[in-house]
Amino acid sequence: MVNSMLIYLFILLSKIIENALSTLRLIVVANGKKKLGALLQGIIALIWIFVTGIVVVDINKDILKVVFFSLGSIIGSYLGSIIEEKIALGNNMLICVIKEKYENILKKKLNSYSITTICEKNNDYSILLIFLKRKETKNISKIINNIDKEATIIVEKAKTFSNIV
Repeated sequence: MVNSMLIYLFILLSKIIENALSTLRLIVVANGKKKLGALLQGIIALIWIFVTGIVVVDINKDILKVVFFSLGSIIGSYLGSIIEEKIALGNNMLICVIKEKYENILKKKLNSYSITTICEKNNDYSILLIFLKRKETKNISKIINNIDKEATIIVEKAKTFSNIV
């Protein structure tokens, strides 16, 4: 009984680690870190081989292995998403449509960021481009919404030219 519980725990934890790493690998590769992505994939493959080997042995006699395998996948995927959100690799471009009267206030509040006005006072609105680290996106969006409650904010993934080449 104790041996079975340890096997179930091993399956669960292994799948959590595997799926969390898989989620992170996707983001790492999407941000141009191909070598790190390849290394993570190697680790993921090793974990998958070991845990799958344990699960398929006597699978018809012990269906709980499949249950713990599935639970580990679900939890790992969710955990990977949370970790990735905390790490928040990369940069974003915020495209903000704000009332023209708030433009200078917003620029002063966000003076450490690269802000470009791409549309000069069109119908009392301004369109601003703000380049920032992805980690800062929620915080800056809150600042913008506190200044202009009706602001429209569009978030796009952004890369600098040196990261593209």
